[in-house]
Amino acid sequence: MDQEVTSEQIKEAVRDAYGQIARRFIEEPQAPKQSCCCCPSTEVSCCSPSTAPTAQPAASRLYAAEELSDLPESVTETSLGCGNPLAVAGLRSGEVVLDLGSGGGIDCFLAAKKVGPEGRVIGLDMTPEMIDLARRNAQELGMTNVEFRFGQMEDIPLPDESVDVIISNCVINLSPDKDAVFREAYRVLRPGGRICISDIVVDGDLPQSIRRRLDAWTACISGAIDESVYLAKIRAAGFERVEVVSRQRNIVDESIEWDELGTAGESDEDQDAEQYQAHSGLGLSDWASRVMSIKILAYKPA
Repeated sequence: MDQEVTSEQIKEAVRDAYGQIARRFIEEPQAPKQSCCCCPSTEVSCCSPSTAPTAQPAASRLYAAEELSDLPESVTETSLGCGNPLAVAGLRSGEVVLDLGSGGGIDCFLAAKKVGPEGRVIGLDMTPEMIDLARRNAQELGMTNVEFRFGQMEDIPLPDESVDVIISNCVINLSPDKDAVFREAYRVLRPGGRICISDIVVDGDLPQSIRRRLDAWTACISGAIDESVYLAKIRAAGFERVEVVSRQRNIVDESIEWDELGTAGESDEDQDAEQYQAHSGLGLSDWASRVMSIKILAYKPA
């Protein structure tokens, strides 16, 4: 059996994939871009850094047109989320907001408008190129209440109880240590603070033959876990009033070859896939219909 991929291998693959996306805007700002998502035919988009062209940019499916009207393409076309966490965040003037996995900055810039000049938004990302792109975007937009910091969400570089709201859009599924992410989120939130998440989960579990694939990790597939397990991790970190606000199924691009992801053409993985199907009664491609985008709202006790 192949050796399991390590946490550092996963993070390096994610950094490389999303760094490539950012570099296309930094190095060739006038070149035509291809929006990246794993579900171009639906109302939501996944964060897969695929180079396949889509009929409609991800941002235009997730946000209202008036929200996007004054944002440059370097913001809207690097929107790699699976939802709009701001739709459930209920941001108020003067609040301090932290975005885990801020990418090109779209959710940070929209949040900054809501919290106003008395508020502050901090974008955290582990990909240096994305930090560079987001800072350029902030400068172009003249946003003075937004800052972007390099760091990992498993070890957030902020003091205890320093933010009011945490948002995250299709990023926590990319972490190999989600328990650490939720513990850190709880630590930096002030009492009574809230976390508002859009993310990818599955109904059930995925076979190890998919979880070993780094390309499926960067496509937001391998890191997705069962919804009930995901919610249990949030509660275990100390959060209460954990609520799934919405679910959206059938979000996976039909062009993704699930059977190929599962077997990779290697005999040990072929055997793993066959055993999985015999045990579950499902072929690997059947799991495409069980991948979901969900929005979650949870609170730190006051």
